[in-house]
Parts: sequence; C-alpha cells; structure tokens
Amino acid sequence: MNALALNRRNDRMLMPGPSPVIQTGRLTLRPHRLGDADAIAESLSDFAVTRMLARVPAPYDRQDALDWLVQHTSGLGIDWELAITEGDDAHIGCVGIELRHGRWHLGYWLNRYYWRQGIMTEAVTSALERFGRRMPEVAVHSGAFADNPASLKLQQKLGFEITGCSEIYSFARNTMVPHIETVLKPGALRLSQAA
Repeated sequence: MNALALNRRNDRMLMPGPSPVIQTGRLTLRPHRLGDADAIAESLSDFAVTRMLARVPAPYDRQDALDWLVQHTSGLGIDWELAITEGDDAHIGCVGIELRHGRWHLGYWLNRYYWRQGIMTEAVTSALERFGRRMPEVAVHSGAFADNPASLKLQQKLGFEITGCSEIYSFARNTMVPHIETVLKPGALRLSQAA
C-alpha cells in the first residue's frame, strides 16, 4: 500500500445514516411522506405553534408544506426529519436533527391539541437516543425563544445545558427574538428523567 494513502486524512464527516422508524410506547416516529402535507399545513397555520419557530413563515399553507416535503422526502438529504404519529399514523408534529454550519441541531414542534401530554418529551428523547447510538461522539445544539419556557424546560430535563443567549429572526413574527442557546454534550442524554 502506498505510504501517502496511509497518511491521507479522512476529512469526511461521519453521518448518521437514513432517517429511522422509531417505535415508542405510544408513538411512531417515521420519515415524512407527501401525504402529510394537509396535516402539516393545519398544524403550522396555527400561530400559537409557528410563533415559536424561527424558520416557518406565517401564514403557512398547504403549498408551503408541499414545498418543504418535496425537499425532505427526496432521499437526498442527510438530516433526520421525523414525523410524530400515534396509532392512526396521523401526522401531529415533527422532530428534526439537521446539520447546519457544521453542527447538528435539534428542532421540534407539535400540533397545539397534543400539548401537555408528554408526547414531545417521548418523541425528542427517542430521536436523540437513536441519534446518539449512531453518532456517539457528537454534540447536539438547540435552543428556544426566551418566551417559550416549556421548550427550554424539556431540553434541560433531557440534559441540555444553556450556553448563551442571542437574537434570531423569526419569520412568523417578522422580527428579531431573544433566543436561549443550548447544547447536549455526547453521552449527557438523561433517559431516566425523560419519562
């Protein structure tokens, strides 16, 4: 074997592989389908949901959902964008772990009618646990708008640490919004406290 080949640096970043299907006690997290467009549009047309998301415009309609789905169902991406469903397979929310600017980021949302039932804790915990098995040495970054204490509480319960505060633009609010930055260090996911 050539000595140059032995010394060649491997600059390729490790990837987690295709989006999995994850079964929990009451949920199925699965890759999105084009048929999810109506349910996504219904959930994200609710300003109570979109006001807490940075990159989702308001108003949000079915064409916005289809545009997003075409990109995320192509099979060409490296990100995990998982639909949250219950027994009837109806789309009720999303957990995403995506590579942005060289770092993995967690994002999530849930239809308002499913809030305060522990669904997001179950979904995010399961997605992070599976991601951590595939990418054990990788930190996952996230955050929440300062006026979203429920999301911040969820992250802290799972082991995320606050790293700072910034302002980011919210498309739905059409303004800059204070954002609390968080990180989950490798191996820090708190599974026992998540339930």
